[in-house]
Amino acid sequence: MTTLRTRRVATTRLTQQITEAKGEGKDGGEPVVFIHGNVSSSAFWRTTLTTLPDRYRPIAVDLRGFGGTDPLPVDATRGLRDYADDLAALLTALKVDRVHLVGWSLGGGVAMQYLRDHPAAVRSLTLVNPVSPYGFGGTRGVDGTLNSADGAGSGGGTANPEFVRLLAQGDRGEDSPNSPRSVLAACYVKPPMRPEHEDAYVASMLTTCLGDDHYPGDSTTSAAWPGIAPGTRGVLNCLAPTHFRIDDLHLIHPRPPVLWVRGEDDVIVSDTSVFDLAHLGAVGAVQGWDGTPAQPMVAQTRHVLDRYAAAGGRVREVAVADAGHAVHLERPEEFREALLEVLPA
Repeated sequence: MTTLRTRRVATTRLTQQITEAKGEGKDGGEPVVFIHGNVSSSAFWRTTLTTLPDRYRPIAVDLRGFGGTDPLPVDATRGLRDYADDLAALLTALKVDRVHLVGWSLGGGVAMQYLRDHPAAVRSLTLVNPVSPYGFGGTRGVDGTLNSADGAGSGGGTANPEFVRLLAQGDRGEDSPNSPRSVLAACYVKPPMRPEHEDAYVASMLTTCLGDDHYPGDSTTSAAWPGIAPGTRGVLNCLAPTHFRIDDLHLIHPRPPVLWVRGEDDVIVSDTSVFDLAHLGAVGAVQGWDGTPAQPMVAQTRHVLDRYAAAGGRVREVAVADAGHAVHLERPEEFREALLEVLPA
């Protein structure tokens, strides 16, 4: 029988909270580490953890500032390396030398960064609706060309202030379309689906540490549209294309197999993302739009992975119909089937 255990693990960098699946054979199984997305925690992986065969050791980690992990500040000038270095310290503390990584959304970017920095330590990489290798916002074209040298249109200033306010209030309702529960129902999954354990997911979202050092981060003004550019601190700034860019993944060695799973109806990581100010400007939701094109997030990921495959890496893309941003919640059986194909038998 598989059970879940949550505990805190002291590392050389910080104390991190993890949730593990426990059962016969799992402690000695191959480690599979699951990394959650933005404004969430390892709670979003709890159901997935119980579905893997006993030959695997499933572990889900809370990133810094989320769930039960220490809320150390995020140095956005390092891109996602604060999180990737935290992961390296955790694996060292757990005495794990090589690992299968599964990263969702923000966690997909963390997993890509870890692979970039530690290729020999990764047995396989699974990306679930991952952030583009060129960050979130502020770029155009499949090669992630900056719209403005300062990254205008990305970073902490792009967050919806009402969503941040309701997170700070601990709002668990859905009276506002910007409440955590409403955003979960409208954006994390494809409506009209309402996920099982929704209350637990809302509670997970509310663990997000807020402020300039956390979510959403600080910001600066810009002469370029839409008038805001990334700062140097916090979550959204570490995703800014001026700080985070994985443009040379095809050069690493060795090149473990990569699985890319995405919901075809994702509205968060999309070529027409409802969180990309350029797309919102194009549809009239943000005033003063100057024609800046939307970021082709999916096309950018495909561009980077195509180069990885051309260099000899094995890549499989699985597009799940009628699913949104959280495929592992919306189509758990399809997700499990795809994941088990990239994990060794």
